[in-house]
Amino acid sequence: MRVISESRLVSVLSGLPGTPRVVAGGNFATPWRALAALDTALPEYRLFMLNAQPGVPDREGVTLESPFVGSGMRGRANLRYFPSRLSRVPYLLAQALPPDIVLVHTTLRRNGTLSLGTEVNILPAAIEQVRSRGGLVIAQMNRRMPYTYGDAVLDESEVDYAIEVDEPLASPAHRPATEVSQAIGDRVAHLVPEAATLQLGIGQVPDAVLAALLSRRGLSVWSEMFSDGVLTLEKAGALDDRVPITASFVFGSSELYDWVDRNERVRLLRTEKTNDPALISRQSSLTSVNGALQVDLYAQANAARVRGLIYSGFGGQTDFIVGALHSPGGRAIIALPSWHPKADVSTVVPRLAGPVTSFQHSFIVSEQGAATIWGNDAATQAQQLLDNVAHPDARDALREAGRHLGFPLR
Repeated sequence: MRVISESRLVSVLSGLPGTPRVVAGGNFATPWRALAALDTALPEYRLFMLNAQPGVPDREGVTLESPFVGSGMRGRANLRYFPSRLSRVPYLLAQALPPDIVLVHTTLRRNGTLSLGTEVNILPAAIEQVRSRGGLVIAQMNRRMPYTYGDAVLDESEVDYAIEVDEPLASPAHRPATEVSQAIGDRVAHLVPEAATLQLGIGQVPDAVLAALLSRRGLSVWSEMFSDGVLTLEKAGALDDRVPITASFVFGSSELYDWVDRNERVRLLRTEKTNDPALISRQSSLTSVNGALQVDLYAQANAARVRGLIYSGFGGQTDFIVGALHSPGGRAIIALPSWHPKADVSTVVPRLAGPVTSFQHSFIVSEQGAATIWGNDAATQAQQLLDNVAHPDARDALREAGRHLGFPLR
């Protein structure tokens, strides 16, 4: 590994031929300074990121690629969306979309190693593919990046060039709980078994679920990601301290970043492990809580598209729903508000107009109540969704539309 200046990095990259594919860390661990140098150096390239945040280059010559679209790529005309379960993205990079350059955001060197810190995810797989193809691995080493363990640890020989920075990590904007999210959180918490293994994302509803579990004991975490809610559980004594907290990436407050730094309780693994349904199913009472944009009377969920346009993607939802359903005592829960306040429409619809993200859940929950999906026939599922999940203002129209679909709704 050679540590060089940013100007020197521009010079190194300027000599690259063609239109290389660049894989960069996403979420809240994007190596922005390294990406800026690359954007200065290359007139054309393809940029592959997961959940990219605002600030991604937006100019002619840059083609954006993602299987999970974040706010930094959403709505872009130059976006290529690749539908894929998150567990399969490493194989996508190995087969259909081989990378030429990988940009990672790491710690400083420590005993000949770097740590990928808060973002492991698909990056180990991308690095392996680049090394096998003779491409470049470039690290933005940040003294404020927490050192994490598991698959986050990277030998410095795996990196070709590095630049050094000293700047705080980005954090998601805090959104305080609403009356609706608290109601959903309380309802979901009642469905979480004792000593469950939790998988939750980030947002008002997952945070509300975790807040409602603070009095529990013996919980554990096997998740695609986690945020400050897990730290709150740890402080409350709700987590089993004999079980590692396992995830693939993490983002949240500066307090969370300080807590995960050199914390042997936290184990960050590559996506192929955390999102493997077979490994998920081995976790005791794996309880998966995921959101959706819409659900329909067939108990199908859409978490990817709005009015036909890509909003996000599959993410890990399909991986964890399958894994949870095969876990001993596991449960797969979809949680969403019954009414979309911005669009002013019901989130429960007769039939999804777009692609289905997931189906065959254990429960679907809104602030109105919970529908038991698994174990009920299709007519009972639809009736429970109408009676327990849908907003009262939407029920009459749903009942009429459901009857036209063949459901004997009361």
